[in-house]
Amino acid sequence: MATAFSSQRPTQPQPQAIQQLVNTLNSGQLAQAESLAKDLIKKHPSTFILHHVLALALDGQQKFAEAVTSYQNALKLQASTPELQFNLGIALTQLNRLEEAANAYQQAIRIQPSFFEAYGNLGTILQRQGKLEEAIANYQTGLKINPQDARGHFNLGTALRDKGDLEAAITSYKKAITLFPNYTDAHNNLGETLRDFGDMDAALKSYQAALALNANHSNANYNMAEFLYLAKKYDDAIPYFERSQLDDWQARSLYCLYKAEHFDDFKTKLDTITQSTHHTSPFIGTLATHYAINFGVKNNYNFCKNAFDFVYQQPIKALAEPNSTLLKQLLHDINNADIAERVQGMLYNGKQSAGNLFKRPEASFRALAELVKQEFIHYKNQFSGANCELILSFPAELEFTSSWYVKMRQGGHLSPHIHEIGWLSGAVYLAMPTPSEGSIEGAFEYGTHGDNYPILPPQQLSSFPTAHVMPKVGDIVLFPSSLFHRTIPFNTSPFTVNPFSSNSERICIAFDLRPANNI
Repeated sequence: MATAFSSQRPTQPQPQAIQQLVNTLNSGQLAQAESLAKDLIKKHPSTFILHHVLALALDGQQKFAEAVTSYQNALKLQASTPELQFNLGIALTQLNRLEEAANAYQQAIRIQPSFFEAYGNLGTILQRQGKLEEAIANYQTGLKINPQDARGHFNLGTALRDKGDLEAAITSYKKAITLFPNYTDAHNNLGETLRDFGDMDAALKSYQAALALNANHSNANYNMAEFLYLAKKYDDAIPYFERSQLDDWQARSLYCLYKAEHFDDFKTKLDTITQSTHHTSPFIGTLATHYAINFGVKNNYNFCKNAFDFVYQQPIKALAEPNSTLLKQLLHDINNADIAERVQGMLYNGKQSAGNLFKRPEASFRALAELVKQEFIHYKNQFSGANCELILSFPAELEFTSSWYVKMRQGGHLSPHIHEIGWLSGAVYLAMPTPSEGSIEGAFEYGTHGDNYPILPPQQLSSFPTAHVMPKVGDIVLFPSSLFHRTIPFNTSPFTVNPFSSNSERICIAFDLRPANNI
């Protein structure tokens, strides 16, 4: 039997019911607004404002998956609403559904081309995806529409810094601060960029400005602490690390205690951390190993006790093969692309790039990043049976916390150091000197001592073991970030380098892998 046709139009809620719903939402009673909206939608499913209010109520409660559904239901009823598309983009971003979020922002811009906030948010999505040039272009478009947007200048600064254009990033952060003098994050980020640029006095002033605005700003406290411990003011640095509660603040505090030779306090805090947390800090692994050797005691911190056994060296076929096209392109881009340099106090007779090389637009760097990610997987598989946190808690998401090139001339070297913010560190070698037979000049050395850690009698430097590998062009070397490492100076003359390199240099691209979550 056919369903009877009805000419009755869908009913609309009473105006007073809608007003009550809106008032409930605006008063911050989000759970009650959600409940009221759902009840009204059951009776009036085609009323746009009910779905809109429900979406906002769910969004405000961080129920992002449900909010996305409600935004989409509202858009089915009223598609040409740019604010809805914008809010949908924000909710999708919270769910890490970045492609859909980008599409929502693009729809908002299509409907309202002057929607500068949508350009800004689209830029942040593109930046997270590593599409720096596109991100910068969207930030700049938004700023053309509204040049007084302090947040837009801040976002542009972050992308320019990632790209390695430090001077332009500094200009953007300063513009953001001019427009909004109380912009704490901008003061802090300006300080970080000035630090990378090598102007520590100006960087310190920026950190101080941020802390004057917010004494509990995590990043500014952390950066101030880092500045103080680099200045060997270890006791002064500890309170800033403790206030920051950021990332590896516990490891950094332990470092300060150890370098200041407050060994009893160091041991007490190390024992507490060892007993109360997973052993997932490479930096603490470094300190615990050094302490154990120094004092002749057992190392109970199981990040990677036998780190020497976890050094990995393999050729990357696409680079090691004769006449490698990728190798030629990488060397060309390193020598010719507009990449800023970073001041590096431990590097002698050499240069280091600024920014995150694998986030740059050049196809060669993108291709190498994918090849390195494959080597991360091979590394994990090779050591899959190991009973240490390096492998047991190996990052599920293969993301580079940093990547840079290092170019050294004859006589160049790096002092022993660790990558404090890494989990697994490594380098790919693009040009190498060939020393005389039996020499290890230019080799990669790794060990358990560096950074002028205190050595107490009866221990001597020889008590702290080292080993080395001699990389070849096209090789990748991966190692736990808890290991100290350095480049042995190469002074051999004459020597040969890769024929694609334009001069007598040792060239590598280094990088760190780090878990997405803070450990």
